[in-house]
Order: sequence, then C-alpha cells, then structure tokens
Amino acid sequence: MTYLLTVESSADGITALRSSSTIVVEAHTEKLYIVPIRIAQQVPQGNYTVWLKRTNKDGVQSIQSKELAVAGVRKLTLTPTHSSDYVKAGARITASFLAKNSGNMPEKLTLTADHASIDSGAEMTLLPGESKTIMVSKSTDAAIEATMYQVLHLSAKVDAKTHYDAYSTVRIIPIAAKENDVFFRLPVSLSLSYIGSRNRGSYQGGYQVEMYGNGSLSKENKDMLSFHMVTPGPVPFNAFTPYEQYFVTYQKGGLYAYLGDKSYTASYLTENARYGRGAELSYTFGKVILGGFYNRPRFFRDIKNEASVYAKYQLNRQTEMTISYLYKMPVTGVVGAHLPSISATTKLLKNTELQGELAYSKNGKAEGVAFRTQVQRSIEKLLFGLTFMKASTNFAGYFSNSHSGMANVAFRASKKVNMYANYRQDARNYKKDTLYGVAPYRNHFQTGLQYNYLKNSSLKFFGGFQKYEDQMPVKQYNYDEVFLKINLDQRINMFRLDMGGQVGKTNNYLSEFSGLSKQYFTNIGFAKLTTSVNFYASYAQTARYQIKDQKNINYGARLTNRFGRNANLSIFYQNNYMPEESYRDRNLFEMRYHQQILKNHELDVTARYTLQPNQPNNKDFILSLRYLWRINVPIKKIAKYATLSGTIANLGTAKTDGIKLWLGNQSAVTDSNGHYRFKNIPPGQYYLEIDRITTGLTDIADTLLPLAIHLTNKETILNFGLSKAAKIAGTVQVDQAGNEGQSIYDPFLAKNDPKRAESLIVEASNGTQLYRKIVTIGQEFDFTYLRPGNWKVKVYRNGLDKRYKIASELFDVDLQPDETRALTIRIIRQQREIKYQQESLKVGYNQGDK
Repeated sequence: MTYLLTVESSADGITALRSSSTIVVEAHTEKLYIVPIRIAQQVPQGNYTVWLKRTNKDGVQSIQSKELAVAGVRKLTLTPTHSSDYVKAGARITASFLAKNSGNMPEKLTLTADHASIDSGAEMTLLPGESKTIMVSKSTDAAIEATMYQVLHLSAKVDAKTHYDAYSTVRIIPIAAKENDVFFRLPVSLSLSYIGSRNRGSYQGGYQVEMYGNGSLSKENKDMLSFHMVTPGPVPFNAFTPYEQYFVTYQKGGLYAYLGDKSYTASYLTENARYGRGAELSYTFGKVILGGFYNRPRFFRDIKNEASVYAKYQLNRQTEMTISYLYKMPVTGVVGAHLPSISATTKLLKNTELQGELAYSKNGKAEGVAFRTQVQRSIEKLLFGLTFMKASTNFAGYFSNSHSGMANVAFRASKKVNMYANYRQDARNYKKDTLYGVAPYRNHFQTGLQYNYLKNSSLKFFGGFQKYEDQMPVKQYNYDEVFLKINLDQRINMFRLDMGGQVGKTNNYLSEFSGLSKQYFTNIGFAKLTTSVNFYASYAQTARYQIKDQKNINYGARLTNRFGRNANLSIFYQNNYMPEESYRDRNLFEMRYHQQILKNHELDVTARYTLQPNQPNNKDFILSLRYLWRINVPIKKIAKYATLSGTIANLGTAKTDGIKLWLGNQSAVTDSNGHYRFKNIPPGQYYLEIDRITTGLTDIADTLLPLAIHLTNKETILNFGLSKAAKIAGTVQVDQAGNEGQSIYDPFLAKNDPKRAESLIVEASNGTQLYRKIVTIGQEFDFTYLRPGNWKVKVYRNGLDKRYKIASELFDVDLQPDETRALTIRIIRQQREIKYQQESLKVGYNQGDK
C-alpha cells in the first residue's frame, strides 16, 4: 500500500520538520515512521495534540494522535540598561532596567525599589517572549557636602522564594560643597535666654547667657577641650530652669583635668554625689589610674570643703580595684572626718558579677564603718541580683545609721511566660544636697508573672507588700499596704493600650485607721509618622492619706509633632499628681516649640505651669525664650589657599573665549586666549565643570567633565581642549539565511508582533564613559554627543533565541570631530540540517524459549 502522510498540531509553535511524505508498505510488513517535532521556545505551558494523517491511493483517510504536555519554563532576566554618569545634588536620578520573559508562561512580578518610585507601578505582567523597560527614579539631597554614590535597587518578586535584583549606581556631585577651611576650629554654641516667672502674684524675670564648647584642639583628635558657662538666672533653683555653672575640662592621652562646678564623687559610701566648685585631676599609667579632687559644696551646709585621692588598678575589662581616701572639713569645728575605703568589681566565669565596697570613718573620737555588696548572676533562664548596704550609727560618709537592700529574680518559664520577684528597701539618714527634694522612704516587695499572648502584647499579674513614709517635717502619708495588681499592655499597629488596676488592704499610721485602697489607670498611645499622642487617666480611692476613702482623679495628655527637619512642637498637660510625688518639681502644663531658623541658628519657646516641692496648690508660671547660635571658633591656621589655572585649547570649535567654568561655588571666565584662573581656594576635593550655555551646542571637552581635582597648598595647572562632538547611528537587520527572496514570518520583527519583538543591548564605551541602549530588532538607534576618539561598540544577546546569531558582536569605531558614523548590526537566522537514519529497523518482540 502507498500512503501520503501529513502532520498537524494544535499550536502554531509545534511544527513537524517533515510536513509530508509518501511511503510504501509491503504486504505482511511493518514500517516505523519517525516524526521529528520542534517545540518553539515561546509555546506556552499546557497540553497539546499532534495528528498524523494517513491517506491511501483511494482517498481513504485515517488519523492517529499523540498528546504532548509542554512543561513550564521560567526564564526571567532583570538587567540595568542606562543611567546617568552623574547628577548634581538636589536633582532627580533615573535609571532604566529591562525585564524580559524568555520562558513560556506568563509571569506576574511584584516590583519594589528602596526609597524610589517606579513608573510602571508595583505590579507587572510579562507574557512569554515579552520584555518591558522599567524606569526607577528618586530625589537626591541638595544639602550633601561631599561626593557620594547613590544606588538604585530594583527587585522583582515572583513568589515567596523567587526574586530577581538589579542595581544601578550614579555619582552625586554636591552643589554646595563643604568649604574646606584653612583654620582648625572648635565647635561652640552661644545662647541668650529670657526667663520670667510668676510665683504667688510676684513676677521676676531677666536674661541668662549660656556658652558651651566641646571638641579637639588638633586634627589628630588627641587633646579634647570642653567648657560650659551659665550666668546666674532670674529664677533661682528651679528644676525647669538652668542654674549658674562654670567649668572647663581637658583630656590628652592619660591626663584628665577638670576645673569648676559639678557633682564630685569619691565612692558610693563616702561621698556619692556632692555638687560644688572645685578641681579634679587624674592620670592613667597603663592599668593604674591615680587621681584626686578638691570640692567646696554648694548645696550642703554642713561641709565647708572636702578633698580626696584615689588609686585604681584595672586588671582587665571585668576586674578592677580602687583604694580611696576622703577628708571632709565641717563648717563648724576644727575636726574633720577621715574616710578611707576600698572597692572592687570582678566577673566570675561568664555569668556572675560581683561588686563590693568597705569604708571606715573617724570624726574626732567617733568611729564608724559601712559596707556594700552586689551580686548579679544569670543561669540559662534564671536571672538573680542582690544588693545590700549598711552604715553604722557614727559613720560620717554619705549614709549613717542606715541600711538598704534590693533583690530581684526573673525566670523565663517558656517563650510566653516570665516570672518575677523583687524587693527594695530604701536607705535612711543620707546626706543629700538641698537642691533636691527628699524622696519618700519605701519598703517594697512584689512577685508575679507575665504572659505574652502576642508578640507585642502581654498580661501581668502581681501581688506584694509596700510601705511609704514621707520624710518631710510635716508628713502627708505614712502607710503600709498588701496589694494585688493586674496590668494589660496591648500594641496594635500604631496604637498602644496600657491599662490596669490595683486593690489592697492599707494600714494608715498617720491617721491611725485601716481601709481598702483601689486604683485604676489607663494609658492610650498613638504614633504615626512624625506625630505621637498619649492620653493618661487614673482613679484612686484609698485609705493612705488624711481622709479615709480619699479620692484622687488624675488625667493628662502629651502631643509631640515634628514639622519637617527644622521644627517640632510638644504640648503636655496633667491636672494633678499623687501625694507620693510631692517631693519634686511637677509639671502641670508645658508647651515647647523648637525652630531652626538658619543652618546655625535656633529658637526655642517654652511655657510652663509648675508645682514646687511640697506645694499642693501654689502654681508657678515660667516662660523661657531662648536663641542659640552655633559657631566654629578658629584656633589655628592649618593650611594655605591654593590656585587652579589652565588653558582651553581650540580643537575645531568656534571660540574658546568667554567660556565659564565652575569650581564648587566659584566661577571663572576664559580670556581671548582661552586662559582661566581660580584664586584663593581652600585646599580640598573639588569638581571642575564647564557651563555649556557658554559653549557651542555640539562642543565637547576632550577630557571627562566634571573632573575631580584635589587642590593642595600650591598652584595647580590643568589644560584641556574643546572640539566638536561625534555621533554613531545604526540599525539592526535580520538576514534569513537560505531563504533569500522569501517572506517568512519572524517574531523578532516589531512590525510582525510588537509584543513579542526581540531586542538587543548595544553598548558604546571609550574606556571612561559607557552608554547602553535597548534596541528592538528591525529598528534604528543612535549614540549622540560622543567625545572624538576610539569607541568600542559591543552587542549583547539579551536572551536572543538560539536559532539566531549575531554576525559581529564587537565594532571598533574611530570617531572624528563632528562625524556621524553609520553602523549596521546583522542578525542571521540559521538553518539546521536534519539527517535521517537510512538503515531499516526491525520492530518486534522476544518470544522467549517457547
């Protein structure tokens, strides 16, 4: 029998390499017919059918079919194609990226760019064989003072595990470059404030000057100087206004010197913190530090002056030992107090830290001793800490006839459950400066657990005992209390809710009665961008004070907002405070506004209503207007001015005179011979630019501009030339090898199918400059405003189908001034020869031994 065989498929991209043929099958024989099939790259993923049609000489037709499953092929590329060599600060930088789908299934991309905008939006769909250009842009900071490189990062996400990244880097040139100074300067701030206060109907006000400086005296930063001066204020000794202070400090190598006002400290037991006017000096010799100070206390009447010397040995970062001696001279009498002490800190193994101090005092015939110890230890999920201090009756240090202690235990039972216990007992009879109020005595113990039911939310349960006693001559409270407390802390996006309650049994020793004490509170916070708002309210009905079941209702709010980079506003209000807080200055209302006027000038306005310590109702009004000026005081001259000059040679342009050049913020204009000169330039890094408005439209320098120049303490000469720019203009053509004169459908060509048109990347480079363009097959391209000279043009496949090859991928082009060079890039479609096996094949099966 003779048969005509033809092959068809359900997809255009699935084609038989033998479209038809005639075969003869002898009687009682079989013949194997091989159908070679090509599946094109762009055939989408899916199921397809191939049919073999058999027609005999009588016209009788039969059909056989074969199902084919074309698998999905993912082949995405993300390539940077073009960006500017540089932009000036403040301008917008733009870069283009090419996203191409060389696979056979549609791809949906989620696009992100770090702090930049994308012209195509956040999502993009690419069909098989389709490519799209993505433009990414972002603004630059006009205030930068040094050259920097900005990276544009584009990320294309396909799914949770697959993403593609591409980067493009652009140089940012400052337009207001930092002026390099020939002087070494010390940063100093100088402020003038007007402060007014109305207290009990009496108004007082006046001016206060403050000056502060901090910095190095040399470029090597080996010697540091700091000083502060605050003149007497019109409102004395208020926690919300600065008080008079003068000091200067100097540090170089191991030497440290301080002269003026501050809180001088000998040790925790002997003199914890004593504000006064004096001097301190220390020097470090390797692991040994020797030092001492002299102080005349300012806010403590019982001490006329005091002096101390100490020696410290530092074995390592975790272990050190200090021996000190302090002498205190009382205001009355001729016998002072001698206080030697020894203290040490060490770390045992990796999880245990020990601290301790032992001090002795002798004041005439009276002798005393005090000691303090502290242990901190952590073991896996357990954290433990203990601190204890005791001073004898006649101890003449910071404490006397007193003891205090603090202990805490924390245990992490699980990821969500933490358990706590802590105890604190305050010290009595401590000699605190009279500038500060006397805090209440507190003896407190509580234990409980915290349950973290969400990542940022928790529920806490506590129970314990507390004792509060007012230490002022006229007491407002003295009670102890057994309590239970619950607290909820919930965070939801920008909101935070903190609320809770406490109930306890109170024994009032001031009014000699007992009763139930209840307290509830809520705190609601909100933060969004530059604004935050917080509301607070509490209600208490307690037996702690003068009246049984006394009610206290407190509420308040705080608003803060930042207006750009140079201004911010803060408003605070609270109607009242609990009696336990009466020992300190309290703020009832505060409004603060800060404004930066110019780069080094600032203005602050503050208005407050306050309560002074132990004043329940007398409100003070305080108004402060403050102007601050930041200046850099010259200390010494460290460099000389530099000069830049040169000549612009005429290499074929209309003129070289009257051309303006820029060097930072300074400009120069060429004379009739093309000469230019910049004088009195501070040494440093600059960029030389040419103002193209003053040149011809196609004039171009023979060196890359802007040009980075580092000027030193001498004259620098830079010559360059000016010529006409050149141009490369080209096309991309497809040659159908072996099919001359035939009109063949080619998906490469944009005129056939614009969505599926293939493209190449064409790159032009002269070694210092590089330009890239995406060129669609069959279209024209050009590179304009090129510097004359040798250029290399390179062609990249950009995912070009393997059936096609680029005839020549590299071109050497020698451009002459004002020349336009034509360039043709040829793409050749290759024909493949298929060879068939000529030998006959025997088709059968093995029947075995039977």
